[in-house]
This record gives sequence, structure tokens and C-alpha cells, in this order.
Amino acid sequence: MARRKNITTLPAENMVLDALESAVLVLGADYHIRYMNPAAENLLRISQHQALGQYLPALCSVVGEERFATLFVDTIAANTATLRRALPLALSEGGGAVVDLVVTPAPTDGLIIEMRPMELPARHAEEEMQDRIYGAAQEMLRGLAHEIKNPLGGLRGAAQLLDRELQRPELKDYTRVILHEVDRLHHLVDRLQGPRSRPVFAEVNIHQVLEHVRRLLNAELPTGIAVRFDYDPSIPDLMADQEQLVQVFLNLMRNAQQALDRHGAILIRTRVERYVTLLHHKFRLALRVDVVDNGPGISPDLLPRIFLPLVTSRAEGMGMGLAIVQGLVRGHGGVVHCHSQPGETVFSVSLPLSPHREASA
Repeated sequence: MARRKNITTLPAENMVLDALESAVLVLGADYHIRYMNPAAENLLRISQHQALGQYLPALCSVVGEERFATLFVDTIAANTATLRRALPLALSEGGGAVVDLVVTPAPTDGLIIEMRPMELPARHAEEEMQDRIYGAAQEMLRGLAHEIKNPLGGLRGAAQLLDRELQRPELKDYTRVILHEVDRLHHLVDRLQGPRSRPVFAEVNIHQVLEHVRRLLNAELPTGIAVRFDYDPSIPDLMADQEQLVQVFLNLMRNAQQALDRHGAILIRTRVERYVTLLHHKFRLALRVDVVDNGPGISPDLLPRIFLPLVTSRAEGMGMGLAIVQGLVRGHGGVVHCHSQPGETVFSVSLPLSPHREASA
């Protein structure tokens, strides 16, 4: 039988594999990586350039009694595909994933590994739900703003007229209170409607943005909270509104700080992902920024609603921070996701890096 060419030398096959959402790896006879597609890079949090030649179990391991080595040996011995559903993996970079795993003998020596993260369907469903909820909330808020602003304008005008007629200074204090509260309510309604201006796009270095936010937070950060940064220095500039991105990450880092209640750790991590779907469009390159804290986590009943206006777990909070974050990120063509469990809450912001957009997903 003619030997098949190395898969890394077949551009047409690579293009097909690159477009898949499933992570695909090709291992040699020694179980070292010969090829991985962008979805595998995203899942294992390592570039193909760094991963080539590495032993797969060095990048991730099966949680529990089962081991990759046993799976590989059994697959080669049976000369047929092996399937494992809902297999928990621990990643060498930290964190984990639950995947459906298929191990198939390669036409030549070696194995083809397919890993499909079980979170993908849930993530797509979450984005669809967020899209519908965001649209409905914005429509509701526009109607609410109209109904509130009309009487507020009348109240303000009446208070100004009354202020002119009053002679006693102590009575004027009351009209000033009315004017101040009317203006405060007007400002609150404006905030509920989200950002009023569109992003002004220019080349932005994401690490300069994050370092600027770090400097802003330094003065108010309790000494019991440690902040760590894990930057990918190869990330290119992106087209974005720098001031709006500062607002996004300032809100997320402040949320993490408040969740920790003066003790704990915050991690800010930047990575590049390839062939990522954002708001129904697939991009060849995307930036992902994770804001991670090791606090108590978000209540499961609150988690699906955290991006809605006026939803908060803090008695003193207004519930506007995450709604503003979502509006600003969506204005940049990106998405924001949250995963939370006791001891780890991750807010992930994904933004397009390359202007090129693939066909709609």
C-alpha cells in the first residue's frame, strides 16, 4: 500500500481541518504531535509551533484512572476507533475541559485524535440567548427611557420656575435638591441605555490598555489581593477604541476585586485564538483576555442574568458594570463569557484581531 504523505504537507486538507471547531491532532508512532489544527491550539492553549514534537500527555492529561497511553495502545491493538464521551481533561497551563474524544489509527503509523469540547454547543446556545436578551433589554430600556425622561423634563422645568419665585434661601435649598435628583435620574437612565457613542477605531496595543488599568487600580487595591499577569507578547495591535477598552477591563477587574473581599488573587491572561466565531461571524484571528479570580464564585441562579442591567449580588451595587461591558464589547464585534464555580470565576473577552471575516457561522 502506498504510504500517505505527512498531513502537515497537504495544504488542502489543512484548510479543511483549520475550519473545524473540533480539536484535531495527528500523533506519530511515538505519540508525539506532528500536527494540530487551530481548535486544538485554542483548547490546549499552545501554538502548533510550540507543540510540534511534544508528547501529548505533557500538554494535557485525563482526570481519573484512565490514561492516554492505555487508550492509544488499545486503539492500535484493536485497529479501530476508540470513543470516550465526557472525558475530563486537565491542561498543563491550568484549568481543564470536558471533551468527547475519538482516537483513530492513522493510515500510516500513528494516531488521529479528535476532541470536541462539550461546552461548544452550550456556548453557542448561550450566545444565541445573550443576543436575544440583549436585544429585548435594549428595546425595553429605550421605551423606559422615553417614558421617564418626559416627566423628568417637566419636573426640572417646574423646579426651576419655583426656584425663581422663592425669596427665602432655605426654601431654595429644597428646589436645588429636586434639581440635583432629577439630573441624577436623567444620568441613570442614560447609563441604562448603554454607550451613546460608537467606538472610534484606531490601532491599540492590548497590553498597554491592561497596564493602564493596572495603574488605575493600584491605589485602591487592598494589600491582601495579589494580581498576576500572563501576557502573550506576540499579540499584534487590534483596531479598537482605547478608552472603551479601558472601561471594559476596569469594570471587570473591579468586579474581581470586590468578589475577593480583600483577600485572594486575580490573574489577567491574554491569548490569540484562531478561527473563532464571534457574533455569528468566523474570524481567522481573535484576541482573548481572561480576568480570573479565586473568590467564592457567582451563584448559579444569578449567572445566566449577570449581563442584564440592574442585576447585582451586592446590596450597594447598581448592576450596571457588566451590562456596560457587554455593550462595549459587542460594539467592537466581540463577545464576553463567564464561567464560575467556587474558587474560580473567569470572565473571557474575545475580540477580532484580523479584519478578515469568514462566511457567517
